[in-house]
Amino acid sequence: MSRGLVAGAIGMAVASCVEPQSPRPPTVSLRMTGGPPDASVVIDEESVGTLDVVEARGVALPPGVHHVTVRASGYFPWDREVEATVGSPPIRLEVTLTPVPD
Repeated sequence: MSRGLVAGAIGMAVASCVEPQSPRPPTVSLRMTGGPPDASVVIDEESVGTLDVVEARGVALPPGVHHVTVRASGYFPWDREVEATVGSPPIRLEVTLTPVPD
């Protein structure tokens, strides 16, 4: 048997012992725009970054209802519930925080 066939046979044997990767669960893209850009974005009580980062990259949400909060010092917080449904278009949110009056 040639080296190539032996290597191929070994590769196939190893591949058959490895569990196949499960498919990635479906997600829905969340896109946000607005300001201030350094505002913190929290989804389901987990920080996902600043508003400008979320605007540039988006967030992949699993199906279901999610609570989105945006906060920045000197501004009132912004809260919304969104529902991610498999097969739906990206969820787009425009966020403009309101300054706290002096």
